[in-house]
Amino acid sequence: MDIIHKYFPELSKKQIDQFSKLESLYESWNNKINVISRKDISSLYLKHVLHSLAIAKFIQFNDETTIIDVGTGGGFPGIPMAILFPECKFHLVDSIEKKVRVVDNISNELGLINVSIQCKRVEDIDKKFDFVLTRAVAEMPIILKWTLDNIKPNSTNSVLNGVIALKGGNLNKELNRIENKRVVAINDYFDDDYFIDKKLVYVPLSK
Repeated sequence: MDIIHKYFPELSKKQIDQFSKLESLYESWNNKINVISRKDISSLYLKHVLHSLAIAKFIQFNDETTIIDVGTGGGFPGIPMAILFPECKFHLVDSIEKKVRVVDNISNELGLINVSIQCKRVEDIDKKFDFVLTRAVAEMPIILKWTLDNIKPNSTNSVLNGVIALKGGNLNKELNRIENKRVVAINDYFDDDYFIDKKLVYVPLSK
């Protein structure tokens, strides 16, 4: 939890309490249903929570922004982002029912009234959002194919509505044919060695 406060010192008491509860909640659920790699559970705040919050270093969402987290898995990046932006609306989706069940329970335990959760493939969702978030789900061309129809055309934020993906490794081939992309090294935000090869990729809906 200290590492979260290091990079986000302006958290409210409620947010500190919610972030502090994540470790025990995920440890408890992971003993029943493996939603996070067991070797990573001891590094939850670094590898999952802080990694998710890199998005908040790229953009500070305006109130009432609508966001869909595609392939949320154990609730990342959606749950940490929903804590950080309580006035935004987050819709977390995953096609694996047991993971959705865990995320739903964790969201309820945290009292996140700005979160809705659905067990569904994003291709079958016809609702539109301001931003699509995703983390280690699929290659970027596939993500764009799945989600561009789910993005609203207008924007009230500091950057145009679009897709924000957290990715790792060499992305040259994956991103080669994608125009208007912006790639940010997460190590520019957080100085821990874990983030050396981690990137944030942003693709707007249009210019």
